[in-house]
Amino acid sequence: MPKSKTKYVFVLGGVMSGLGKGIASASIGYLMKSRGLRVTIMKLDPYLNVDPGTMNPYQHGEVFVLDDGSETDLDLGHYERFIDVNMDKRNNATTGQIYQSVLDREREGDYLGQTIQIIPHITDELTRRIRAVNQPHRYDVVICEVGGTIGDIESQPFLETIRQMRLEIGRESCFVAHVTLLPYIDASEELKTKPTQHSVMKMREIGLEPDMILCRSDRAIPASVKKKISLFCSVPQSNVVEARDVDTIYEVPLRLYKQDVGQIIAEQLQLDGKSADISKLELFIERFKNPTHELTIGLCGKYTELPDAYKSVIEAFIHSGVENDARVHIRWINTELLNSDEESEEHLGELDGILVLPGFGDRGTEGKVYCAKYARENDVPYLGICLGLQMAVVEFARNVCGLTRANSTEFNRRTPDPVIALMPSQLKVKKKGATMRLGAYDCNVSAGTKAYAAYRKKKISERHRHRYEVNNDYRKILEKRGMLFSGINPELGLAEIIELKDHPWFVMCQFHPELKSRVEKAHPLFREFVKASLNYKLAS
Repeated sequence: MPKSKTKYVFVLGGVMSGLGKGIASASIGYLMKSRGLRVTIMKLDPYLNVDPGTMNPYQHGEVFVLDDGSETDLDLGHYERFIDVNMDKRNNATTGQIYQSVLDREREGDYLGQTIQIIPHITDELTRRIRAVNQPHRYDVVICEVGGTIGDIESQPFLETIRQMRLEIGRESCFVAHVTLLPYIDASEELKTKPTQHSVMKMREIGLEPDMILCRSDRAIPASVKKKISLFCSVPQSNVVEARDVDTIYEVPLRLYKQDVGQIIAEQLQLDGKSADISKLELFIERFKNPTHELTIGLCGKYTELPDAYKSVIEAFIHSGVENDARVHIRWINTELLNSDEESEEHLGELDGILVLPGFGDRGTEGKVYCAKYARENDVPYLGICLGLQMAVVEFARNVCGLTRANSTEFNRRTPDPVIALMPSQLKVKKKGATMRLGAYDCNVSAGTKAYAAYRKKKISERHRHRYEVNNDYRKILEKRGMLFSGINPELGLAEIIELKDHPWFVMCQFHPELKSRVEKAHPLFREFVKASLNYKLAS
């Protein structure tokens, strides 16, 4: 295929937030990649935070960590899972980053005394960031999702930047997709188009017009409604796309494919490429909808009322469930409710597997200790992620090693047995986030372990987001009583994976395996955890 000029697809949202712009962007990316094109996706976030790393999960949901240590929006998780491409820090830009960059350059004198303004300085920096994501890869298509909603004051510089880029490179290199809501009114029994019309009017005031409108709805959209939207929004009727609710987000690319979304975009952008091949995704959906087995996994943590805080974990269970020909039902367990063995039995007794979730802060941590204790004593398959590893080590130290006051120094600085602690190099660091171990780190996996059986190789790389580590001063006593340190970071000598020798499947990892699970490549630890949980159920 001849080398072509990079094309840009901008995905904007109207009417209200939470309509699935990220899924739409990822789905368009999947369709473009299925045509043999080189694709990446960028998230432009209008909030003033530099990144979501210090934001409350209740406000922002999961923080998705990249290989380079960038803490980014959870939508980047969708991008990576759909198009199977590793992102880096260039794939996420926030208003906070943009302003910080411009103001730093102003302080350094780079603007030679100019008055710094939104236009051109902020918009120029945005344009530079959008173009930078294409270097050095030379993608055929760069898809940019703009967070928020048309009309938000925070997003004005982003929309102005898109207007300028569209004027500069032309419609044949710039495609604008607009995601809106068609609410259904029960009293009149009709889908209402007025919110969409008003959203497009707002776009026109900015100087933008959509090339395609993706209409979110909970039901089929009649041709008459599409015709009305086409007329009032000046979009061809073929470009008014139905985006109905589906059983799983992985159906969305198939729905868009059947409405020729990929072909419409490719034709306007004059993109070469082969015909789209979506056969693997069709097979995945078929297996997802028709599993042979079912099982129930308990997800134990403190943000259980907000599933978006653990979005990648949920998706990893979809991937690993399909690979095991099983549907994984999730039961959310708030670990603040577990304060005794009796309460553990009440909440955990009917589960086929227990996963203790990551997190920060001491709320609910003793409940996580009880989860690990219940799984260890009852031979229930256990997967502990990050804090889930640390609390399982605390439990083992207390109840097996006899260190009854063992704890993490994160929760008790005066514990006589700090089995979990900061590394000495971290103790003097005060800046929030500066003590974090972030991004990809290598791990050497020992042969003959459950970890090796999962990965089937000795050297792996996984993503981290944590401060505290297993204290190596206690490694000998833990190993003597039955713990197996099966994965070690070669540079720092830190524990990455720990197992229990005398247990059917009890595996803990300091990293976040959920961040690397993909649609067609379930993460090895999740795959084996689901397999062990299914075997536990079938044997019960």
